[in-house]
Amino acid sequence: MDYRSDSPQILVDFLTYHETIRSHSKATVDEYYLDLRNFLRYLKILRGAVPKDTPFEQITILDVDVDFLGKVTLTEVYAYLSYLSRDRVRSQRSRVAEYGLSASTRARKIATIRSFYRYLCTKAKLLSENPVQDLDSPKLKKALPRYLTLDESRALLQAVDGKNAERDYCILCIFLNCGLRISEIVGLNMQDFQSDHLRVLGKGNKERIVFLNDATIDAINAHLDLRKLVKSPDGNAMFLSSRRNRISRETVHSMVKKTLLKAGLDSTQYSAHKLRHTAATLMLQNGVDVRTLQEVLGHENLNTTQIYTHVDDASLRIAAQSNPLGSFKPKK
Repeated sequence: MDYRSDSPQILVDFLTYHETIRSHSKATVDEYYLDLRNFLRYLKILRGAVPKDTPFEQITILDVDVDFLGKVTLTEVYAYLSYLSRDRVRSQRSRVAEYGLSASTRARKIATIRSFYRYLCTKAKLLSENPVQDLDSPKLKKALPRYLTLDESRALLQAVDGKNAERDYCILCIFLNCGLRISEIVGLNMQDFQSDHLRVLGKGNKERIVFLNDATIDAINAHLDLRKLVKSPDGNAMFLSSRRNRISRETVHSMVKKTLLKAGLDSTQYSAHKLRHTAATLMLQNGVDVRTLQEVLGHENLNTTQIYTHVDDASLRIAAQSNPLGSFKPKK
């Protein structure tokens, strides 16, 4: 996806700022682009700037300028929110259309719009007043994250089999013991593993060290013994697909779902990201303090009110060893 080909210069400048100065990942910048493109397309429809029969996905935003952006009103933004909650298709790839985006998704899109207008006012200084300064976000329901119990986690690890068993077991072990994001696991290179820790590239291209317990070290070593025998175009990638390319997020999601089914667990209720929740919950339940967990997971904030607190390596090592799956070995 290249936002530079079909975006007005004012939007290109904003996205470039986030990609270069703020060091946000390509995935994050692409999300900003898609959010703002849809918002601007909707504004053009609302203002009658395109023929009524123009398909939404074919509306160009190349003619959007500062004057167009400066005239936005809160009424228009709330109308856009109503469109998202009632009429927007949830997944463009789904065979069966379901309408209405969740409150959390709408809140993220509103955050993107706010960020764009802050940039126009404070960085680019193209607007003297911020027309969305008083914009409210959708109220979010507070829900506890879904996670596997310790016994369910053991069952999931025990259920791994097939021709990629060492690879899949290693991935699940890292999920459940270290709480890495799926993007972080997919992005791992072989040299990122150093005896007792992983060097992880997280959100915003921020590096952190994640210390490993014995079970995870054993799983990585077993996988790498086989991985080093395979030649790949992605020579450094720790995890490969059946086609010997770097494994994709989709492949990991599919593997997690299949293994959940093999373990007798409800694959509709759990996902790769829920395994990250599981790791966090297991560590909290077994004595790891919240601030240490914040560092382990690579969070700027563990919640909206808690500021980032640095903890030393000794605490991180203790956190790694505190996960009760650290000594688990599958039955042969």
